[in-house]
Amino acid sequence: MTADGTDAFLAAHRRISDSFHDGTLTERELADWHAERLTAVLRHVTARSPFYRRHLAGVDVEAVTPATLTALPFTTKDDLRREMYDVLSGPLSDARIYYETNGTTGAATPCPRGARDIAASNTAVEQSWRHLLRTRFGDRKPVVGLMGPSELYAFGDVFTDVAATLDLCHVKIWPESPRVGFKKALRLIEELGVEVVVCAPALCLSLAKAALHHGYDPAALPVKLFLVLGEICTPQFAANVSTVWPQAVVRPALYGSQEALCIASGADSGALHLSSPNYLAELVDPDTGAPLGPYGTGELVLTMLVDGIKPLIRYRTGDLVRLTPAPPGSALPGPVVEVVGRAGDRIPLGDGLLWPAELEAAVLTDVRGCLGYQVVVDSAPDGGDRVTVRMDLLPGTARPDRVAAAVTARLRERTGAHSTVVVDTDIDPVTHTGSFVSWKAARVLDRRFGPDGAARTARQVAHRYAITT
Repeated sequence: MTADGTDAFLAAHRRISDSFHDGTLTERELADWHAERLTAVLRHVTARSPFYRRHLAGVDVEAVTPATLTALPFTTKDDLRREMYDVLSGPLSDARIYYETNGTTGAATPCPRGARDIAASNTAVEQSWRHLLRTRFGDRKPVVGLMGPSELYAFGDVFTDVAATLDLCHVKIWPESPRVGFKKALRLIEELGVEVVVCAPALCLSLAKAALHHGYDPAALPVKLFLVLGEICTPQFAANVSTVWPQAVVRPALYGSQEALCIASGADSGALHLSSPNYLAELVDPDTGAPLGPYGTGELVLTMLVDGIKPLIRYRTGDLVRLTPAPPGSALPGPVVEVVGRAGDRIPLGDGLLWPAELEAAVLTDVRGCLGYQVVVDSAPDGGDRVTVRMDLLPGTARPDRVAAAVTARLRERTGAHSTVVVDTDIDPVTHTGSFVSWKAARVLDRRFGPDGAARTARQVAHRYAITT
C-alpha cells in the first residue's frame, strides 16, 4: 500500500469503472461516487495548489455538492497560462511524467500526470479499444501504428500503455518526424501488416495522398481501421475516407486534451461516450457562461474527479459540444459527446454563422475520393462574401462537375454567399496540419481579415507535413 493512498484509490476506481462498463453500476452508486470524489478533489486542490487556494478562498469545500458546483468560479485557459506551475496540486516531483500543451495559440502550459491520472484516464481508453478491436477483428490481434504529434504530447505514451495492456504489437511511425517521413511510414505499414492506424483525421487523407505519390495503392495496403482524435471528424469526413481507403473505416479513438486527459472514448457506432467516473460535465453558454443544463449544445465545462497532480475545477474547455443520453443498448456507457468545434472557430459566412462541423458537412456530404480540401473566403465587390472551395479529388472521380455543383448549392443554401469549387491536385499544405494547431487554421483561409495567431502558426509549421519528402 502506498503512503499516499494511491493503491486504495486505484482499486476503488477500477471497481467503479468495471461496474460502469459492464452495466451493473446503478445511478445512485455513480452519484455517490461523484459526490465523494468531488469533496476529495476540492480538499486536495485547496490544500496543495497555490492557485486554487486563492481561487477558492472562502469556499466551504465540505458543503459543495455536484448540484451546487455551479456556484464556484470557472477555471480558464488564461488562468492556466498565467499561473503555470501554481495550478499543480503538489511539486512536479510528485508527477510520473511531464507533458505540456503545444503552445500554438498561447504560452505552452505544464500538463504533468501522476500515477492516479494515468491509470484512471487510460482505463476508459482501454475499455474502448477492447470493444472496437473485438468488433472489427474478433479474437485476432492486429498490429497497431501510432502516428502522434510530438514527444511532449501524451499521445504516444497513452496508446503505448493501452497497447501493452491489451498485448498488442505497436509501432510508432510518425510521418512528420524527419527520421521517419511518409515514405518510410508507408513502407512499414506494408511490411509489418499494420491494420490499425491511430492518428488525427487530416492524416487519413495525407497518408493516402502520400501513398499515391510514392507508388502505393491505398486499397492494397493492409489498413482496415483508422482510430482518430485531436480534431473534429464529421460522419461526412469519415465516409469520404472510406472511399479513399476502400478497406478501412474511421472510428473515434477519444476526445480529450493535454489539460483534461481522456474526456470521452469511442465506440464502433461512431459515437464518443463521456468517461463519467472521471468527470462532472456541464454545458454553458459560450458567450455568457450561463448554465444550460445537463444535455443540449454549449461550451463544455469539466470538473475532474481524480485527485492527481493537476485536477481542474469547472474548467472551460473552449469546446462546443452536444451532450445527449446514451441510447439504449449502446456498446459503451456514458452520455454521448458530439464535438461541434471550438468556441472561437465559428465562421461568419454570408448571412450565416457556421460551426466547423456544419461547414465540413456542407463541403463533404456525399463526396467521394477527396484527398483534401480548403475553404477560401474573400470579400466580394458587392460587400458580401465569396467562398472558393479547393478540392483535391482522386484521379478518375466520377463527374467532378457534379461534385462541384452539389457543394456550391449546399453552401449557397446555408450561407447565401456566392460559392465556387476548384479542383486542385496541388492543395495548400497547411491543410495537412490538422489538429496540431486547429481545424479552422488548417481548413479555412479567411482573407477578409488578417491572419490570427493560430493561422500564422499553422503556416509556419506546414512544411513539416509535406507528403512528398
